[in-house]
Amino acid sequence: MTPFDAPDAVKLTEEVQQEYVVRYGGPDETAVDPAEFAPPRGLFLVGYLDGAPVACGGWRTHEEPPPGLLPGDAEFKRMYVVKSLRGNGLARAVLAELERTAAAAGHRRAVLETGQKQPEAIALYRSSGYEEIPKFGYYRDDELSLCLGKALG
Repeated sequence: MTPFDAPDAVKLTEEVQQEYVVRYGGPDETAVDPAEFAPPRGLFLVGYLDGAPVACGGWRTHEEPPPGLLPGDAEFKRMYVVKSLRGNGLARAVLAELERTAAAAGHRRAVLETGQKQPEAIALYRSSGYEEIPKFGYYRDDELSLCLGKALG
């Protein structure tokens, strides 16, 4: 577990934001408060290889779930693996740990928003049992947005 605003987490989340700039023309504008990723409301993970931060992801819950989400849903955010290490199972390992920790915290469903210009992310989520759910959040009216969910536990 790493605070969302810790230097290694910030480094990786800045990299994922640059990935969104390349793919979509701008960063993810979803409001994110680092406190949302602190236990017990959430969790943020950073994975390391040879001491360097190489992967991250987190989950958060909402006191007042936005339309489309259920009370207690764990929303996954900022899943990312550095480009040079993609295809080695790191994203799948981060996803599995996010699912495990969210379920252990009592959450029954994981939800996430991704985009149509991230086919590798969509393939990962679909192959891990995620199915399309009604759109929610900042991008709910964006045609490139795709929201997915999976029962936990």
